[in-house]
Amino acid sequence: MKTKIQFQLSLMMFLEFFIWGGWFLTLSSFLGNNLNASGAETAMAYSTQSWGAIIAPFIIGLIADRYFNAEKILGVLHLVGAILMYQMSQITDFNAFYPYVLGYMIAYMPTLALVNSVSFNQMNNPTKQFPMVRVFGTIGWILAGWVISLVFKWDSIENIGQGMLSNTFFMVAIASAIMGVFSFTLPKTPPSINKNEKVRITDILGLDALKLLKDKNFFIFFISSILICIPLAFYYQNISLFLTEMKIENSTSWASLGQISEVLFMLLLPFFFKKYGLKKTILFGMLAWGIRYLLFAFGDAGDLFFMLVLGILLHGICYDFFFVSGQIYTDSKAGEKFKSAAQGLITLATYGIGMLIGFWVAGQISDKYLLSEGTHSWQDIWMFPTVFAFGVMLLFAIFFKDEKIEYKS
Repeated sequence: MKTKIQFQLSLMMFLEFFIWGGWFLTLSSFLGNNLNASGAETAMAYSTQSWGAIIAPFIIGLIADRYFNAEKILGVLHLVGAILMYQMSQITDFNAFYPYVLGYMIAYMPTLALVNSVSFNQMNNPTKQFPMVRVFGTIGWILAGWVISLVFKWDSIENIGQGMLSNTFFMVAIASAIMGVFSFTLPKTPPSINKNEKVRITDILGLDALKLLKDKNFFIFFISSILICIPLAFYYQNISLFLTEMKIENSTSWASLGQISEVLFMLLLPFFFKKYGLKKTILFGMLAWGIRYLLFAFGDAGDLFFMLVLGILLHGICYDFFFVSGQIYTDSKAGEKFKSAAQGLITLATYGIGMLIGFWVAGQISDKYLLSEGTHSWQDIWMFPTVFAFGVMLLFAIFFKDEKIEYKS
């Protein structure tokens, strides 16, 4: 791969995840402080990610894979996203805000697959080359948090009270516009399917991979994947509001430690995979999930602040050891014929069904433990995902039989 193309792809990944990281985590603080949104309304806003994940395969399967170059669809979607983001920065009422955030996530979620398509189309050795490109996405997410916290301080307690978090949407609108224009300069990625080929819904949704569920072990993994995304939704939906209510300054930069740990634990994953095998590696991830929420439940902004930091740092184990290991396992079970379909099915189950349920549950729990002064009883809130995560871990430990999977680093 030429240096110029690698630079283009790396910049594409950087912008893609700078855009996502520039507003998604701080959304709960914005909604609670600027729009006086309830827990249920905050859940509705975050659930747009899941609706976007469910609708995304139709956009990719019906349009991008058949009629237009991937980089052109990518550009159009980000330009549309820039307009929607700008509108979100101007709104002061949740009912008016929701249609825009729903529209935005329907436009954004397909771009996650499109940037991968553009990247893989240019690579002759994806196993080696893709991680070096994808890591710039994580760097983009981290930098977005630092810009919010350390440069402009929009998430400081004082500035949140003055409504400064709305500036995050304006920042992302500018980044989306840049990404939209830049996308048209990316290497050409033509449609992968003949437009005259018959469209099958089973192909678009990856439903052919449902045959894998006949395998008892994969079925247990599939159900566990849905269930573990319920406590995961608590993290994304609540972490910003939680840190803000704890009166922690630079909360977004603190939250970015989760992405930094993601990079570090990705490097450790081959070691754990080789030494402990598939089942134990996944169980390490699930265990970290439960411990993280337990730390959140009993930590505070004073002497026990280290517990909150440690809980955030565990995000790398939670995500890498479960999701990445799960992707490797799914790839090994699917075989050549159903590789893409199987990955699509797992994505639909996790980011679609699992997190959709999770965001709803998190909203109900948040409203249940809303205190009269407008803050939350966080110890009670965090105990639910703690118990749930340990329950899923127990289910997986009992019923999943370990399998030997070759890990190619």
